[in-house]
Amino acid sequence: MAVRKRVLEVAYPNAAGIDVGAKSHFVAVPADRAETSVREFTSFTDDLNRLADWLQACGVDVVAMESTGVYWIPLYELLSSRGFVVHLVNARHVKNVSGRKSDVLDCQWLQQLMSYGLLSGAFRPEDAICHLRALSRQQQMLTRYQSRHVQHIQKALAQMNVQLHNVISDITGETGLRIVRAVLAGERNATKLAALRHRGILASEEDIVRSLQGNWRDEHLFALRQAVTLYDAYTQALQDCEVAIAQQLDKLSRVTVDEPAAPKRGRKPSSQSHRLRLALHRAVGVDLTRIDGIDVSTALKVLAEVGFDLSRFKSAKHFASWLGLCPGTKISGGKVLSGASKRTANRLAQALRMAAMTLRRSQSALGAYHRRMLGRLDKAKAITATAHKLARLIYTMLTKGTAYVDQGQTYYEERYRERVVNHLHKKAASMGFALVPITAA
Repeated sequence: MAVRKRVLEVAYPNAAGIDVGAKSHFVAVPADRAETSVREFTSFTDDLNRLADWLQACGVDVVAMESTGVYWIPLYELLSSRGFVVHLVNARHVKNVSGRKSDVLDCQWLQQLMSYGLLSGAFRPEDAICHLRALSRQQQMLTRYQSRHVQHIQKALAQMNVQLHNVISDITGETGLRIVRAVLAGERNATKLAALRHRGILASEEDIVRSLQGNWRDEHLFALRQAVTLYDAYTQALQDCEVAIAQQLDKLSRVTVDEPAAPKRGRKPSSQSHRLRLALHRAVGVDLTRIDGIDVSTALKVLAEVGFDLSRFKSAKHFASWLGLCPGTKISGGKVLSGASKRTANRLAQALRMAAMTLRRSQSALGAYHRRMLGRLDKAKAITATAHKLARLIYTMLTKGTAYVDQGQTYYEERYRERVVNHLHKKAASMGFALVPITAA
C-alpha cells in the first residue's frame, strides 16, 4: 500500500521575513517578486520608508520579524501604519535549525516559515494601551531608581553612625525626611531634631535622641545631600508620570462610573489612590480591585500589559499559558519528566505572583485557597497556583463583564469539605464499603 506524502501548503504567499538589527535590517521576499529577493536597509527613518515602499512594490501584505531588543519597535510601528500585517515572532521558535546563523539566511528562513503559516505573532495590544504600558513601565523604572537612592541615604546615615533607621521604619516618611532635611540645613541638636517626629511614630523621643548622636563628617554629609537631591528629583519625575498616566486613563474611559463600591477592609486609601481606582474602573468596565490581593497598582499593571480586550485568547487556559502560570507538559515515553511552569519574563505574571503572596493571611476564599496550596505544595508552586487562579478570575471579569464577589473563607472551606466527603463516599463504594458518620454510628 502506497503511503501518501504530506506536503506543506502555502498559507501566506505574500509573506516577507525581516531580520532586525541595531544598524541595519535584512529583508527577504518571495523569490519571484524581485530580481534580488534579499536586500539590506539601514535603521534610519528614510531607509525604513524605502523598505516599506519596496515591500509594497513586491506585493507583500504579511511580514514576520524577530523581537530583537527594542530595535523592532520603530519598524513595527511604521509597517503597521502602512497597512501591513506584522507578526512579531519569538526568536527561540525560529533558531531551532542548525547552520542558519547569518543575517541573510535568518530573514530567508523567517520568510519561508511565515509563508507556510508555521509562525504565530506575539500578543500586542492596541496603540492606546501601548501608550499606557510605556508610561507604566517608565513609572516602574523610576520607582526602582528612586529606591536605590533611599539605600544611599541609609548608607550615608549609617556611616555617620546615625541609627535613625533602627527606630523609624520608613526613612523617607514624614518624620524621616523632616529630620534628614534639618540635618542638611545645619541642625545638630538631637533634642531639636527628635522634636520633629510625627505624633504617630511609636518610638519614644528619647530613643530618637539616642539614634541621632553621630559624627557628622563632611564627606558623609556630602553624600547624604546628593542622595536626598536625587531622591527628590525622582519623586518629582514620578509625580509627572502619575499625571500622564491619569490623563491617558481618562482617554481610555469606556463606561460612566460615579462612585465604585467601597474598598475592601483595611487601611483607608489615599485620595490619589481612590482617583486612580475610579479611573481604572471607568476604563476597564469592572473593578478589578474587588479581587483579594489585587490592589490599584496591580490593576493598573493588568490594564497596561493586556488592555481590556482579551479576544486574542480563546479561553482562560490560553491566557494563563501565555502568562507562564500553567504546569509544563514535558513528557517522553509516557513518563512525565517535568511539570514545572515555563520560565518567562512576563511582567503581569510577576505582578500576579506578588499579589498571591499577600493572600497568606487573608480571611477570604482566595486566602483559604492559597493556604491549602501551601499545605500541599512548596512555597513557589503554591504562589504560582494562586497566581493562576487570579489570572482566571481577571480573564472572566474582563471578558464577561461580571463583578467579583468574595464568598468568604468559611464558604470555601465548607465547599472543600463537601468535595472531600463526596470523594470518600465514592471511593468507599467502589471498594464495597459505606461511610457512616460518627454521630450516626
